[in-house]
Amino acid sequence: VEQVGRITKCGDAMVRALLYEAANVMMTRCRADNWLKSWALKVARRHGARKAKVALARRLAVVMHRMWVDGTDFFMERPASTTV
Repeated sequence: VEQVGRITKCGDAMVRALLYEAANVMMTRCRADNWLKSWALKVARRHGARKAKVALARRLAVVMHRMWVDGTDFFMERPASTTV
């Protein structure tokens, strides 16, 4: 049975907690404007801050995984090849 709208508890609990904390800091304390933060703020306007932080934490994990696999750097501007 597939549940829509829920986050699983799979994986390391510490990694999940740190990703959520990074998302929280990015949304609340980070003054620099970047494409991830602006995306998360749009999600927060539609669905609330807590869901936006979870969504941003997941997106941070995906971005960091791609950086690790490809060996690419993070850019503050949204890459032209990313489609979301």
